[in-house]
Amino acid sequence: MTAAALASAAGAAPLPLVPLALSETGPVWVQLVKAVVIFVFILQIVPMVLWAERRLLGRFQARLGPNRVGPAGLMQPLADVLKLVSKEASTPATAVPWMMAIAPVISITTAVLTLAIIPFGAPGAYGGEFALAGIDVSIGLLYFFAFGSISFYGLMLGGWASGSKYSFLGSMRAAAQLVSYEVAIGLSLLGVAMTAGSLSLVEIVQAQDNIWFIVPQFVGFLIFMVAGFAESSRPPFDLPEADAELVSGYNTEFGGMRFGSFFMAEYIEVLVISGVAVAIFLGGWHGPGPEWLGPWWVLLKMLALVFLFIWVRATLPRLRYDQLMTLGWKILLPLATLNVLVTAILVVLL
Repeated sequence: MTAAALASAAGAAPLPLVPLALSETGPVWVQLVKAVVIFVFILQIVPMVLWAERRLLGRFQARLGPNRVGPAGLMQPLADVLKLVSKEASTPATAVPWMMAIAPVISITTAVLTLAIIPFGAPGAYGGEFALAGIDVSIGLLYFFAFGSISFYGLMLGGWASGSKYSFLGSMRAAAQLVSYEVAIGLSLLGVAMTAGSLSLVEIVQAQDNIWFIVPQFVGFLIFMVAGFAESSRPPFDLPEADAELVSGYNTEFGGMRFGSFFMAEYIEVLVISGVAVAIFLGGWHGPGPEWLGPWWVLLKMLALVFLFIWVRATLPRLRYDQLMTLGWKILLPLATLNVLVTAILVVLL
């Protein structure tokens, strides 16, 4: 579906045929500062999410979790990074070395670029005229879909270029899973685009000043979150990394920081799914108190959804592969289609 067609379906004016039409981007130095802040934010928050997950999983499973390296195990993520950096990154004789090298780069780059569209505050909240987001894209939902679709190439290349049968099977599973749930996640957001009349995440958040879209689009929110678990390959949808069947799947032959990059990309994807869900369904920066508290509300809501990811991991067992595909094609897809039809009828009538 083209940008103009999706905009028309959403009730918005047809969009110009431009890949990224930016609004209120600001001067170059503003964009550079935003890019640096986003990257530093990722480098700081991902290790903390990893630490929090291991501590919470310990609580869920009646054990301690990391508690030896630093106070309450806070230095454990740093120790893990040092361990990965010091490990040898070997390449099998049957592999394609340059493809193995770029596969984790694709995964982590697409995740970081997607995080750039999440708005953390209202335009003008801190005296400026620009939105507190890496980029304010007029086709933000299409931007999210585009980089979500590209990310699976990293998993495909990682598995195929390794020259291993287990890795190849894991990459095939990843491709089928991501393609299947990409359709459901797209339809779940189409209802929000119709309700808000825009594809920009900033404008979608602004449209939720009276009511959050999780209320009229609760079904879409549930579909988005379930598909988000599958998109990020998190339990119970971690079939591409099923260690009991595939010896870790597409990343079997990766070691050192190449493996660490895949690992980091997975956690960035969790933050991306949480951030997009906050912006589209949970009101974004809207919350009690003055407007300058907006970024803190976004972070608080994102952390609540990250906790949900961890809670589900500790609770549900891994699905079988046929159950995974059945849920995506026979349940989520018809339900998402029905949600779009009902939303369209209500938008026209009301």
